[in-house]
Amino acid sequence: MIDAYGRDINYLRISVTDLCNLKCTYCMPEKGIEKKERCDILSLETMEKIAETAVKLGITKIRLTGGEPLVRRGILDLVQNIALLKNKGLKELGLTTNGLLLKKYADDLKKAGLTRVNISIDSMDPAKYKEITRCGNVQDVLEGVRAAKEAKLFPLKINVVLIGGFNDNEIEDFVAMTMDDDIEVRFIELMPIGEAGAWGREHFLSNEEILKRVPTLIPMPFKGHGSVARLYKLPNSKGNVGLISSLSSHFCNYCNRIRITPDGKLKPCLHSNIEIDIRNYGENGLEKFLIDGIMAKPTRHCIQNSDFEPVIRNMHEIGG
Repeated sequence: MIDAYGRDINYLRISVTDLCNLKCTYCMPEKGIEKKERCDILSLETMEKIAETAVKLGITKIRLTGGEPLVRRGILDLVQNIALLKNKGLKELGLTTNGLLLKKYADDLKKAGLTRVNISIDSMDPAKYKEITRCGNVQDVLEGVRAAKEAKLFPLKINVVLIGGFNDNEIEDFVAMTMDDDIEVRFIELMPIGEAGAWGREHFLSNEEILKRVPTLIPMPFKGHGSVARLYKLPNSKGNVGLISSLSSHFCNYCNRIRITPDGKLKPCLHSNIEIDIRNYGENGLEKFLIDGIMAKPTRHCIQNSDFEPVIRNMHEIGG
């Protein structure tokens, strides 16, 4: 599927729930969220139909997100049913999680057909992790990482939102995780979306800071289309370090993705308030729904523009 600017859109992210078992400060209001009515959230059956239609149109990669996808009842059935699309052109089925429930689910996810997993960890310091998540225990997440390794959910990626004055003193520790393990630690620049916008510019750090702190990192060839991370390696390391520089060095020219929110909105761009509502399409209108969303993708985000209007929704409502 080619968008209006010639980009091949082959990656679909489906947020299966806006609920989460954490309340990260840059993602969710401190008071938590009001649970939506069941009728306002897409059914698993509708998600499966969206996935099937997307693969028919040329989508080759699907990622399930949240909120926290592993709190959605029936998630294993959803994974298993979408994984069947590997016989119809789907090449990769991934999942992004905070890792708290991976110890319980990793083996079953692998058996259901999940290809790979991304785990979000913004601090390995127990006190700081609890502070930013408002309730989490980082030890549970690290046990989830081990469970993902044992289940061979590879390639395994660790997502770290880089926050100035909070976790930038852990940069070297996160990079060191790639030395002996075949994992990719990805540093993501703090983006002005929802609650994250309240953090202020003083907490923003360009990913260039990683290269300043760890000058021994060796750049790897850029993969081009669809790649959001610039990859680096420590000498003789088994893993990689990825820098996702959404603000300081946008990758819009290579963007190959669209997102479906839990309440049935297609977001052509994460940093835009443009949304295509599935409810404006009939039962047989899924192809048009997806195609209209793809054709609505802007050429690039406008975060750096003076007239930029911040995205209203929080990340838990959109899907990470």
